[in-house]
Amino acid sequence: MNTFIAELEQANVGELFYNEPLSKHTTWKIGGPADLLILPKGKEELITIVKLLHKHGLGWTNLGRGSNMLVSDKGVRGVVIKPANGFDYLRFEGTTAIAGASYSFIKLSVLTGKQGLSGLEFAGGIPGTVGGAVYMNAGAHGSDVSRVFKYADIVLETGELVRYVRENMRFSYRHTVLHELKGFVLEAAFELEEGDRIEIASALASHKERRLRTQPLQLPCAGSVFRNPSGDFAARLIQEAELKGFQIGGAQVSELHANFIVNTGNATARDVLALMSHIQSTVEQRFGVSLVPEVLVVGER
Repeated sequence: MNTFIAELEQANVGELFYNEPLSKHTTWKIGGPADLLILPKGKEELITIVKLLHKHGLGWTNLGRGSNMLVSDKGVRGVVIKPANGFDYLRFEGTTAIAGASYSFIKLSVLTGKQGLSGLEFAGGIPGTVGGAVYMNAGAHGSDVSRVFKYADIVLETGELVRYVRENMRFSYRHTVLHELKGFVLEAAFELEEGDRIEIASALASHKERRLRTQPLQLPCAGSVFRNPSGDFAARLIQEAELKGFQIGGAQVSELHANFIVNTGNATARDVLALMSHIQSTVEQRFGVSLVPEVLVVGER
């Protein structure tokens, strides 16, 4: 590790933070320290980082906005990579929108709408980054990333740069090939259609209003905790199990949206995991349904 760090510092790839608390980098405001957090300057620097990691036989953990992630209280051993300002861009090529990995998914939906391009209205209420949205095949309101995805430029764990089109991604509900294949999204392209700016703005406003009305955004949270079972909704099952407001430590099932767990101020990852387990066992006992987590749990247990 020391040799890797020496080579990394010499390569001048970006900002390096040692023993960085990841609670500062997740929307749940939970998580222990990363041994090393790297904020690469841009694409070439990130590729250099990955090649050095591969050379030294080291793995890494991807981190975007941390809106769909629970980091353990002990933190993450080794290297965490978080794309910084060099990945925060958007450009248009005709009806195609091309955005960097750290670009806000909500901002993308708004600015494509202002261009009169339709297809990303569903993203108006989805927090997180473009990279995270592609990784999770994020979706809402009956649509998801797979419907508008054109390609993504991805760095594989060897440092090889590849371009994956839709057929390569193996899209399914909240899942892509990136869950099995170690890689880092650099940028993604979305094929949109010309639409009416007023209608697009109206749809976005409606989604935003619903999000503000139904989601507990005033408290730290990580979006939906569990995937929706086929033909049903996790929130409905949790609410019917009378778990709204149920609390373990500082983690609480939201009174506003049953599929959200909020940090009331001092929640630990241990609290959240215990609450998730209680929700799963209660729903299983009441309805015979196994809830599958949507959030990613990372770090040392």
